[in-house]
Amino acid sequence: MSAIEITPVAEVDIAVETHDWVWARAHASEIDAHWDEMRASRSGLFDGRVLLLNRLEQRDGRFTGACFETRFSRFNAWRRFGFPDLSVRNFFSMAALRAQDGAFLLGEMGPNTANAGESYFPAGTPDTSDIMDGHVDLAGSVLRELEEETGLAAADVTVTPGWTLARLGGQIAFMREVRVAGDAASVARRIAKTLAAQADPELVRIHVVRTPEDAERLAMPPFMMPFLRYAFAQPFG
Repeated sequence: MSAIEITPVAEVDIAVETHDWVWARAHASEIDAHWDEMRASRSGLFDGRVLLLNRLEQRDGRFTGACFETRFSRFNAWRRFGFPDLSVRNFFSMAALRAQDGAFLLGEMGPNTANAGESYFPAGTPDTSDIMDGHVDLAGSVLRELEEETGLAAADVTVTPGWTLARLGGQIAFMREVRVAGDAASVARRIAKTLAAQADPELVRIHVVRTPEDAERLAMPPFMMPFLRYAFAQPFG
């Protein structure tokens, strides 16, 4: 496995452009077959439009780049096939939810989601609703995904400045720490009540992580543990 890079950046600016994704066109039949197979067991999947990064530059604490629209089935197959086209990257924002006592809260994805059984922060691949004036509103995406998955609205949290990038091969996670009042146990109970009231929640449970070791028992994307180790090593206050 490639090394996972954890890098803080102050600003992120990603434009939306038109791009011909040659790989997806060349493998259309394989992609459609894979999508049909996934849909047979996970009825909640939707083949909407998502954004995929095809140009990037990181310099002097600033990340800039460009992305393009593609169908979720195309993006999902590329990811499931092991990121075979290195000219593009999967990028997404994550709300690194942290309680007043310093503990992080991770959500475990439900059986009808694309990442069933994995635990991580509220997140989502950017889609067309995240486009604002020709650029990706990652900060807005953080708050949208947080509210959709946990019920915590913008008024319930404090968003810290800057971002922490977790890069691994074809993936770049844009982490933004989001703090919520109260201790982790009470916040977890609050979210659990929200999930119980939802007809088809994305999350099935909330895990409280007070140290990196607390997360070792969880099934997580590979970039999560390096991020947790990095985050817990930073001053909290």
